[in-house]
Amino acid sequence: SIRAQQPDVVFVTGDIAEAPSLTPLLHEMRQAIHAPLYFVLGNHDFYYGSVSQVRHDLKGWCQIQPGLTYLSTRGLVELTPTTALVGHDGWGDGRYGNYHRSPVRLSDQGLIADFQDLDREAVLRKLRALGDEAACYLRDRLDEVLSSYQRVICLTHVPPFKEACWYQGKMGNDDWLPYFACQAVGEVLLYASRKRPDCQITVLCGHTHHAGTLQLRPNLRVLTGSAEYGAPCIQESCDLEELFPQSMLVEGRHSEGGPSVETDASGRQSGSAK
Repeated sequence: SIRAQQPDVVFVTGDIAEAPSLTPLLHEMRQAIHAPLYFVLGNHDFYYGSVSQVRHDLKGWCQIQPGLTYLSTRGLVELTPTTALVGHDGWGDGRYGNYHRSPVRLSDQGLIADFQDLDREAVLRKLRALGDEAACYLRDRLDEVLSSYQRVICLTHVPPFKEACWYQGKMGNDDWLPYFACQAVGEVLLYASRKRPDCQITVLCGHTHHAGTLQLRPNLRVLTGSAEYGAPCIQESCDLEELFPQSMLVEGRHSEGGPSVETDASGRQSGSAK
């Protein structure tokens, strides 16, 4: 269990519950784990609610809950003097793959108020708006973080690159990519990694239910967590240095001890400082 690992911090990359049970389950997790919990939300967390209302309610609730931080409304968190944490829910923004020819329809369209009663073109506009919102938020955070820190961990639910949208060890196909990768967020991360090649960025995400690692640039790495419905478990326990391996180190930059991170099978990440 996560608690048995005695983590100092816990990272959660979404699909925690459904909207009516989200806060009770977050409170239960916090009480059980006994460690600060930093999280973003996944699409399932908005089922039987609306995106804006769930985010608004959760922001207010977390302000009175010690040890629970919703990164989509928080900004940045300093983990060590040289390492910061940022995050946003993200959303499959319909830009990768072939949205108009895809036969895929996610349950989101019937269970999230924002999508109900929308035609296909209106759904696409909403997907793109949600992706753009996430990208804008992270662009502002990364500008601030990379001016002050050498390393950044970014939490998001949806993989930001099609190459990180894993399915049985391969990239998802054009039918699924519109809903399972966020191009807008990926472009922000790519720009940040090119603008600051001396800084290292590691992205933790989930959503696809299949694990994989993408080293897109020398200083940009994406870890996608796996999941099995009804069977959450820890996937891996590792130190902060394993999130920023030697292949990502840039000349003149030195790593330091810090939080370790583990991922469970729901695509959630947790970590402990050593």
